[in-house]
Amino acid sequence: MSIWLRIGEFVSRVSSTTLSGVIEALRTTFSTDPQLQRNVAFSIAMIALSAKMAKADGIVTDNEVKAFHRLFEVPEGEFGNVQRLFNLAKQDVAGFEAYAERLASLCGSGTENCEMLGDILDGLFHIATADGFLHEREQTFLARVAEIFDIDQEHFDAILRRHVDAGSEDPYRILGVSRDQGFDEIRRHYRRLVAENHPDRLIARGVPAEFVAIANSRLASLNGAFERIERDMRVS
Repeated sequence: MSIWLRIGEFVSRVSSTTLSGVIEALRTTFSTDPQLQRNVAFSIAMIALSAKMAKADGIVTDNEVKAFHRLFEVPEGEFGNVQRLFNLAKQDVAGFEAYAERLASLCGSGTENCEMLGDILDGLFHIATADGFLHEREQTFLARVAEIFDIDQEHFDAILRRHVDAGSEDPYRILGVSRDQGFDEIRRHYRRLVAENHPDRLIARGVPAEFVAIANSRLASLNGAFERIERDMRVS
């Protein structure tokens, strides 16, 4: 059963008419299936925060909408479940900070659960930059979400570099290495990053399989940065 059908069943059972209430209901729902609970929590987080972010710059572009569809990989027949949550987010008087705080509180004590918050932020960047530009208000929005998620500045900057002007960014900064490091050391670091960001690792910590575009985009950025470093070192 797809994550979208699971979400539809979950929302239909929740009595609350606000998205804040839906998020709160996640504390007790699916308690016997932690992996499914993380899947649903991640999906609802992406929908809720995307809905709040969509108008952060005052404009919802076609590219942003298309990016949302690509990222979520929602079958046409199941998009109604996503639209329902979008509508709840738009109608709910709670602001995005309240959503982010509730979602952060669901993180739990496991490292993998907390890493999922970084995956949520990465997905939001993916949508925000779909039109080729990160608006100042969107960056402020994302920085505040990162703060609530307790994501440090170094991690935030690493995500930012992968999405903003990635083609012209310093590949060393994208990989988080120094120009003083030798090629073998850089390659070991690169391979570790690739292993950590493999789709299977993301799925293990709660990212549904339907969101593999997040992992693919991240790996493409890391691969591109390493290829540029390898090419430059060969030339020199």
